[in-house]
Amino acid sequence: MKKPTPNPPETDAIPDANSTSPYASVDTRKLHEAADRALDFYLKPSAAIMSAPYIPNQMFLVNPKADTESLLANASESLANASESLASATVMLGDFAALLGGTHRKTLLGIAQVVMLGELAVNRALDNVDPAA
Repeated sequence: MKKPTPNPPETDAIPDANSTSPYASVDTRKLHEAADRALDFYLKPSAAIMSAPYIPNQMFLVNPKADTESLLANASESLANASESLASATVMLGDFAALLGGTHRKTLLGIAQVVMLGELAVNRALDNVDPAA
């Protein structure tokens, strides 16, 4: 009986003890090592990043000699500015969400809702600090 395809060529290579290993070829081994390095880089955070303590930025520091009245007056002004900033962010998010569709639109509207909740909290804090305004 005649075979439709010829036998594969015989090689003179030394038979490997584990010929079914995916590492039998040097190229396969290099590919696997490269894949492991890539996965470790993206999926395993380095120990140096995780063990570094948080050091706050010292660009903006509150004067330790400032009196409480001045600090509270400044906080009241900051709250008023925060309320205006959050209101502007809500409008910008709503305008941008109108340009999108599907899940991106829902995500932006969700972010807008969180910003509005922050605006409500800032407004309530502002009312508590200065009820007459």
